[in-house]
Amino acid sequence: MVNAVSAGQEKSILIDISKCTGCRVCVQACKQWNRLPVEEYKFSKTDNGSPRFSAINWINIVFKQYINGAEGSESEKWIYTRQSCMHCRNAACVIVCPANAITHNVFGAVVIDEKKCIGCNYCIANCTFNVVGFDHSRNIARKCTLCSDRLAKGLAPACAHSCPTGALTFGDRSDILNLASARVEELKKNGNKNVELYGLSELEGLQMVYVLSEGKEDSQSKYGLPENPRVPASAQVWSYVFKPVRAFLVMVLAFALWVNKSESKHAE
Repeated sequence: MVNAVSAGQEKSILIDISKCTGCRVCVQACKQWNRLPVEEYKFSKTDNGSPRFSAINWINIVFKQYINGAEGSESEKWIYTRQSCMHCRNAACVIVCPANAITHNVFGAVVIDEKKCIGCNYCIANCTFNVVGFDHSRNIARKCTLCSDRLAKGLAPACAHSCPTGALTFGDRSDILNLASARVEELKKNGNKNVELYGLSELEGLQMVYVLSEGKEDSQSKYGLPENPRVPASAQVWSYVFKPVRAFLVMVLAFALWVNKSESKHAE
């Protein structure tokens, strides 16, 4: 749960599915700002499961071919969904990190302190949305930071700043929620009765707030978003049982990792 966010500082991005064209400008902007290597890009079809994230791929676009309407008047639609770390208020990665390397910053973003990360992979194994990547060369976890370095300078995240269609809107969370609600009402007045918000209450609130043009039902298939996201039971067990002895476990785990790396080097 977020503890460090002051009133008025919590930031969010509104992702309007009805405006997204899958252009991937947000993906390239993310890579350029964060100096991530460019790689061959492939869209992830939601039917085939969740998109793949890595140490150098922090944003992904998933798509769904969608047929709607009654038989005889069916129409084909394409739904594109931008995905990255959701910066959950109730974040499993924060709960399970034994080194206290993952925390919420003043903007509400979930960030990884790479100097503290010990490469245990607990965050990756427990992430509700499977968005954390791992840098094997540096033995650290990496993911979207909500461009917290840009936020500190008063700038919007690179992805939101670059979006050419208006599908991404950045701002204070309270303003974003108002905009999201207004957009839902607008779409309903225009005949879309299925539209719903996602991220308002999921995991006590996500900093990525979605306007889902086809509603929440079967959201995994439509958008690659779990319909009812939850913190894994294993993370809850860690929080209540093992967290009190975190310091001891960190020392043990760090030593085990050091021994493993030393033996690996010796074997080479």
